[in-house]
Amino acid sequence: MPLKFCANLSFLFGEHAFLDRFAAAARAGFAGVEFHFPYAHDKAVLAEVLLTSGVEVVLFNLPAGDWEAGERGLACQPARKAEFQDGVGRAIEYAEALGCTRLNCLAGIPDGDRGRAFETLVDNLKFAAAVTQRAGIRLMFEPLNTRDTPGFLVATSAEALRVIDATESRNLFLQYDVYHAQVMEGDLARTLEAHLPRIGHIQIADNPGRHEPGSGEIHFPFLFRRLEALGYAGWIGCEYRPRGDTSDSFGWLAPWRATTSNTG
Repeated sequence: MPLKFCANLSFLFGEHAFLDRFAAAARAGFAGVEFHFPYAHDKAVLAEVLLTSGVEVVLFNLPAGDWEAGERGLACQPARKAEFQDGVGRAIEYAEALGCTRLNCLAGIPDGDRGRAFETLVDNLKFAAAVTQRAGIRLMFEPLNTRDTPGFLVATSAEALRVIDATESRNLFLQYDVYHAQVMEGDLARTLEAHLPRIGHIQIADNPGRHEPGSGEIHFPFLFRRLEALGYAGWIGCEYRPRGDTSDSFGWLAPWRATTSNTG
């Protein structure tokens, strides 16, 4: 099955203002885009940008606190459950305005007892999964590596799957970021094969450096061939930091454009 790649606008096309990155992604051949957060922009303005650029919004995150101050999610913090739930509602409003059918939740960094943080996380994910399901939106849950995000509550695929199991929800899926997984656990192909039915979205960047595929140690052509053979039909988000201009970072993608309809 041909692979579909989408551009992460929080990492790619940084040469442009955020609202101009949608058209830049379309010019580069991408049919889909993702990004961290839309909330700094009016929903109507974003919807107009989408209409004129012709790209699909594939995914963005639930509100995750003060990102610039180092917060990486609210879902595990007991004192902020109301704020988290309000954020889920806000995310759904944006998703509906932008035609986006996937949202991602970040657990966050506990500010106290990790056991209580885990219980809060499970409760919040149960709530978010139910509310997004009613809105026709699939909820993702992403582990982050603790080298880049020290103290993050859920750092590996196995931990994330245990959290998902604890919610007993059918609307909660693993967001598998190849970069984070390589840092924390490796064994990428076997993990993808074992858990692909539970993976709702994949993101890619090489290691070390979180740059474009082909810049580091990960053998992406092998992984892509395995995903094709396994019949993965979801999107693959290009969430990497280009070593130079974004337009010069797509050499790795050329073979897949030549053989598949990879951009959707």
